[in-house]
Amino acid sequence: MKGRLFIVSAPSGAGKSTLCNRLRARFPDMQYSVSYTTRQPRKNECDGVDYYFISDSDFSQGIKEHRWAEWACVHDHYYGTSQERIETCLITGKDILLEIDVQGMQQIIKKFPDAITIFIKPPSMDVLKERLEKRGTDSQEVIEKRLKNAEKEMAFQHLYKHIIINDDIQTSAQKLISLVSAK
Repeated sequence: MKGRLFIVSAPSGAGKSTLCNRLRARFPDMQYSVSYTTRQPRKNECDGVDYYFISDSDFSQGIKEHRWAEWACVHDHYYGTSQERIETCLITGKDILLEIDVQGMQQIIKKFPDAITIFIKPPSMDVLKERLEKRGTDSQEVIEKRLKNAEKEMAFQHLYKHIIINDDIQTSAQKLISLVSAK
């Protein structure tokens, strides 16, 4: 039996990682695709767990070698997903979860049209701003840039098969778990 591909996207600060972590805790056999990035690790991020942190030149080489199922430049850094990792999981019957942005989803869906796409949406832009500020990881300039990008990303939510408004983490996590259980 072929595995299923789940794609979860959200604006920065909408709670995507928290919800996906709860999903992974509920479904420990679900594979997780660790993305590659050229940005620097944040506090408490580990290479190979949160992301594979690579150089710009290594990422560019991956583009030339067609190693990425999707890739994009987001917030001035490159992010990409391994084509080989997705194919291996699906062929061996394992479900796989991708946490990727809107641009990435649009690329992936062309190669994997059966993917189950889920958009995590904040209840409002004010709440999103508050969440980004509470993180304490970004300057005000970066937060403003993330908010502008969030508006652009939310304009593409109609492309997703499912939308979850993350106004309460417990309720939203249960909605995500229920959605995956039903598929």
